[in-house]
Amino acid sequence: MSTKDRSTRTPAPPASVDPQRPDQSGATRYADEDRADTPTARKVKVVHRVGAFAVAAVLAVFGLLGLIGGLDYFSTDGGNVVGLSSNGLLSTISLLTAAVLIASALRGGRQAGVVMIGFGAAFLLSAFWHLFVLNSSLNVLAFSMANVIFSIVAGIVLLTLGLYGRVSGNLPADNPYHLHTAGSREGDADEEPELPPATPAERRAEREMREAELAVTEHRATPEQTRRVQAMGRVRTKTERRRVWMADSGR
Repeated sequence: MSTKDRSTRTPAPPASVDPQRPDQSGATRYADEDRADTPTARKVKVVHRVGAFAVAAVLAVFGLLGLIGGLDYFSTDGGNVVGLSSNGLLSTISLLTAAVLIASALRGGRQAGVVMIGFGAAFLLSAFWHLFVLNSSLNVLAFSMANVIFSIVAGIVLLTLGLYGRVSGNLPADNPYHLHTAGSREGDADEEPELPPATPAERRAEREMREAELAVTEHRATPEQTRRVQAMGRVRTKTERRRVWMADSGR
C-alpha cells in the first residue's frame, strides 16, 4: 500500500464502551448511576435524589423559621425553633446546607449521594464537638443537647441515604456501583496456579531466566537470550514462562 493511501485512510470509529463491563485489559470499570439504565440504578438514583430533597426541606424550614423569628445572629444562648436552639448564624448555615443539597439533587443521584455522605460526616463531627462546648463561649451556633441529638440523627440519616446502593457485601449485578470484575475473574480461572520449581532442571531454568531478563534489561543480552525472553513475554504465569524456557532448551 502506498504512503498516500495510508495517510488518507479514514480511521475506524472507536468501539462503544459499556460503563457496566470491564475493559479488554481486565481493569475494573466503575459505572455512574445517572448513566446506567437498569432497575437497580434507577432505584438508587431515586433514593439519593429524593433523600437529598427531603433533608434539604427540613433544614430549609428550620433555617427560615430562625431568620423570620429575628434571632440574634451570634448569640450563644439562642432562641427556640421547633424545639431546637438556634441563632442567626445557625439559621444561615442551615439554609446554605439545604441549597447545596438541592443543587446536588438537581445535578444527579451520584452527586447527591456524595454530598449527603459529606454532610452526614459533618453533622456527626459537629454533634461531638458541641458536646464539649455546650454552655461555653465556643458554642457559636447556640447548640443545646436537643441540637446535639438532632445532629447525630441527621448525620446517620444522611450517611444512610448517601451510602445506599454503594456499600454492601452482595450488590446486585445491575447495581451501578457493583465492581464488575467478571472479565478478570474469567481470565484468572484459565490460568495455572503459580508452582515453585520442583526439579533440578526447573531450578536451573529459573536461574537462567533471571540471568537472561537481567541481561536484556542491562542491554547486554545475547540474541538467543533476547529471543527467549520475548517468547516468555507471550505467556502470563510464571509456570508457563518456565515451561516456555525449558521447551526452548529441549529439557
